[in-house]
Amino acid sequence: MTTKIEIAATAKLSQWKEAFNTGNAAGCAACYEENALMVATPFGEFNGRAEIQAFWADLIAKGFADVAYSDMKVEVLNENEAVISASWTMNNAKGIITREHWVMQADGSALLREDHFEAQG
Repeated sequence: MTTKIEIAATAKLSQWKEAFNTGNAAGCAACYEENALMVATPFGEFNGRAEIQAFWADLIAKGFADVAYSDMKVEVLNENEAVISASWTMNNAKGIITREHWVMQADGSALLREDHFEAQG
């Protein structure tokens, strides 16, 4: 049986991918909690929605697009938290997501509290 947090996390992840693939950095950042942490190896650590939005805006401006996930796994931590891991590809990069920590919000949606990923080529 699919849990509410799985449904909420995968729905918001779909929104994030749509935002990225349409060049909407603000839409990407809106999928993170206000004080979220993003660790993007080898690029660095980004704290808070504003820094995260700036990272995605720069990547989009450099022509990165067409993100897709494969081999996605969802680990439910509890009724309000889940972790997603996957492989990812873009038009000119690929890598792995080691930990997307999604947290249920009061409105029933999920947002990213932590995002750990690595570009591998």
